[in-house]
Amino acid sequence: MRALNYLELEGMLERSGWATAAAQQRQALAATDIEVVTSPWHGGDLPAATGSLATGGGLFAEYDLAHCHAPGPGSLAVARHARKSGTPLVLHAHMTAEDFGESFRFSSQVAPALGRYLRRFYSQADLVLCPSQYTKGLLEDYPVDAPIRTITNGVDRDALAGHESLREEYRDRYDLDGLVVFAVGSVFERKGLTTFCRLAEATDHEFAWFGAYDTGPHGSPVVKRWTNDPPENVTFTGWVDDKRGAFGAGDVFCFPTKDENQGLVVLEAMACGKPVVISDIPVFEEFFTHGEDCLKCGSEAEFRAALDRLADDRALRERLGANARETAAEHSLERVGEELSSIYREVTTA
Repeated sequence: MRALNYLELEGMLERSGWATAAAQQRQALAATDIEVVTSPWHGGDLPAATGSLATGGGLFAEYDLAHCHAPGPGSLAVARHARKSGTPLVLHAHMTAEDFGESFRFSSQVAPALGRYLRRFYSQADLVLCPSQYTKGLLEDYPVDAPIRTITNGVDRDALAGHESLREEYRDRYDLDGLVVFAVGSVFERKGLTTFCRLAEATDHEFAWFGAYDTGPHGSPVVKRWTNDPPENVTFTGWVDDKRGAFGAGDVFCFPTKDENQGLVVLEAMACGKPVVISDIPVFEEFFTHGEDCLKCGSEAEFRAALDRLADDRALRERLGANARETAAEHSLERVGEELSSIYREVTTA
């Protein structure tokens, strides 16, 4: 089988969880007998496809199934072509209106209209994939008029190997010392930015957020406020070339997020054996267990208590980290490849 696994604007989205998820799927499928193409266009890109069309050729490449990761115009074109050609169409719901809010300037105001668009977009599919039962429930409530199944985003443990060797380099680079409470990923208010900074103000620990933040016109006022004038014990590193350095430098992963579709970065922290402190939100109930592989908190006071407890109890940090590694192993790329190849076959033979 030849399957399209397509993320439009992939270059612009290279720092996103979408790009990580798509790349991991392709890597996982490489171990199966599915042949993967990443561009829907004849000749590999749109200019080449346009040239082909002008000379009487086709605009689209040949594939047996189309799987799209983003709800943009390129994917809309792929969806229309799939309907006309009878090609099975899988759409991946990495985005919901709920997780778009509190990301960029005006994103919360745009979210309701986005939800209406996503309902129509996802309803085109022969199958919608999403990473959690929580997200599936949101889509069913829109309602999306297509079958919906869940599949983990997985975690590439091999790509994180060697993070320990980068510890001193990254701690020196960002002047970090002692126990470091850290987060990884783009800096958004939805990810718990204000709570993260208030926790820093209320404790003596060092805090570091490894990830890009937008200070331009699209940047959130809240992000600009905290990154321009952070608490003395908070470091915003900006983009880091090797995320292994972030996981090497940090000691306790703190993620007071308000909404997630799965929480890929949590799985990455767990794969590195880090003790994690996360929000007590519904999606995390599916994957993580309080007191076994993480500590879950429902308020700033609970986050402060959890961080203090971990700072004082090395044995607890080690136990949670060891259990976290086992949890991350359940989301292996081997599992992703097996499940996704099976799904592709089911959709093409339905």
